[in-house]
Amino acid sequence: MFFDDLTPSSVLQLIGFADVDAFRPIESMEDARSIPLDVANFKAARAVVSLPACLIVVMRSFARILDTAYRMPGGMVILSMTDDLKANFKGVDLDARFFVALRGNDECHFVEPKTNHYAMLMFSPNLRDRGWFDHADDLRAYVANRPALLHARQLLLDILRTASVQPHLFETTEVAAHLQEGLLLALDDLFRIDPLSDRSASVGSQRSIKLVQRIDDYVAAHPTAPIYTADLAGEFGVSTRTLGGAVSKVRGMSLHQYIRLKRLWATRARLLKGGGATVATCARAQGFRHLGEFAAAYRATFHEAPSDTLARGRRTSFPAG
Repeated sequence: MFFDDLTPSSVLQLIGFADVDAFRPIESMEDARSIPLDVANFKAARAVVSLPACLIVVMRSFARILDTAYRMPGGMVILSMTDDLKANFKGVDLDARFFVALRGNDECHFVEPKTNHYAMLMFSPNLRDRGWFDHADDLRAYVANRPALLHARQLLLDILRTASVQPHLFETTEVAAHLQEGLLLALDDLFRIDPLSDRSASVGSQRSIKLVQRIDDYVAAHPTAPIYTADLAGEFGVSTRTLGGAVSKVRGMSLHQYIRLKRLWATRARLLKGGGATVATCARAQGFRHLGEFAAAYRATFHEAPSDTLARGRRTSFPAG
């Protein structure tokens, strides 16, 4: 992938992450929360370069569930950098034909079943309004015009490569402004389409999203309690089919799998704090009563024993959030 062709420079920040614990501080700064789905094959990277009124972040992501709070007063565009992108956004399946855009604030929910490569373009509020963002505080998906998408991708690659091998050019305001204007013109072409909400699919799915948020709140409030689908459906006043369908739509897995995954990650976070905790107390604090079953599920998810995680937590100071 193109990350291999780049080297860091005075204007290009290039960072690779070999494990999820190294990646956590980035998420903490950006108000994002991931649950990785494939710890054994975790690998992430990001390249960052600044133009006068635009920050470009190109990301190699990882299989995960992602909840994030975007705060974008100047607007943001996210587009795929390869043709094999797969993601679920607010319960709607997206592929490389789509891009998403937002001006303002929005709480967003994604599932990435695989590694994706995409670019995030974040604009200064001082940038002149180009008529891209019709609806404030609502991240929307759009079907991209294929030639416009390919042109935008190529410009982004050219900007990254220039920042890598000729960083001195960015010291000249005229050159940086010229690169930015070319990118803005490409995005003008990209936005000459109708939003996905006006086509065959909708990104609303608000009922499903709200149900999943209620599940998250319930699990957090009852960490040790056994949770049964019928009881939870009764608590929320919906059918078990509606509840299970909401989790499948928004999170891409069954309710049971989702709750277990959340509790496994919560246990891991506590183990990584080290201190005087034991594996048993950490597991039981998240509702795991059968330690043998817990240990097997933990090893299958994280490819290490919980005692190994605890030992590492006592030796290091990794953030556990």
